[in-house]
Amino acid sequence: MSANMHQKYFFGYGSLVNRATHAYGQARPARLFGWRRIWRHTDLRPVAYLTAIPDPDCAIDGLIAHVPGDDWRALDIREHAYDRVAVCDDVTHDAPDPIHIAVYTVPEGKHGRPSAEHPVLLSYIDTVVQGYLQEFGASGVAHFFATTSGWSAPILDDRSAPIYPRAQTTTDALRKRVDTHLAHLATTRIPLAEAHPSLRR
Repeated sequence: MSANMHQKYFFGYGSLVNRATHAYGQARPARLFGWRRIWRHTDLRPVAYLTAIPDPDCAIDGLIAHVPGDDWRALDIREHAYDRVAVCDDVTHDAPDPIHIAVYTVPEGKHGRPSAEHPVLLSYIDTVVQGYLQEFGASGVAHFFATTSGWSAPILDDRSAPIYPRAQTTTDALRKRVDTHLAHLATTRIPLAEAHPSLRR
């Protein structure tokens, strides 16, 4: 069977691991080898998000999910700041049939560094970590933080009024878990009252 006839799947490694943020079918845990996550900003979005970058010494956990109708267009719109790259041979999973897998990445030359004007949203981190805890447990959360780079990025504490459009309701225990990992990484947090004017509601 040719690659064009295989069902099309994408590998999600951020908010897409949280099943509450989407309705993609046939989602299942997977591991992508030769990549790691990093925080990056692009001019297409006001805040910084996760992307995946090649790293031969790293592997990241995530979910693979079926692209509806095997048509990439809607997903490409959702991930419009990213390029889509085939990673079929780099992913381990338990899907029973041959599938074609792609990952979305912000390539070199199309990104900038997170900054106070373009920070990481704490509501986004909470949503991502909630997904990893549900799918991979506490060790999966620890692995998420360990296989993500760029924690020098400023983090905007928007928990009281989430800016991230797919933010989820989280528990005190989960928020404490996130805060503990961020403290260990010596991250910098910006109070919502000090957010850049372009981010204030």
